Amino acid sequence: MSTIKEISEKTGITPYTLRFYEREGILPYVKRDSSGNRVYDEESMDWLNFILALRATGMPLAEIRKYVGLYQEGENTLELRKQMMLIHKEKVEKDLSETIKSLEQINYKLALYDMQEKGLAKMLP
Repeated sequence: MSTIKEISEKTGITPYTLRFYEREGILPYVKRDSSGNRVYDEESMDWLNFILALRATGMPLAEIRKYVGLYQEGENTLELRKQMMLIHKEKVEKDLSETIKSLEQINYKLALYDMQEKGLAKMLP
């Protein structure tokens, strides 16, 4: 069990954002101790890590909220949740492909600079 401060320090997510995620139905299952303070157990940390992965790959909060709502509705939403993940996976793969193409351009430019430094190529932009 961890406190909101500990989770904030560990993840870099502010306590304000953690409370916002909980209040907006994005981060479910955060428990409270006898004093009413939030405590994060393994289940809530699994959810938080999943949410952070979705956010890092560009999923909007509204879509995450929708996914969480479907999860809370139960097993009858399994196919809908799977479809959401498949659609997001396709977007992430497309984004990754574009990033790799950009990286190839950068690597090409760096190789040209190396050749210029060695006097093997003319000056290029």
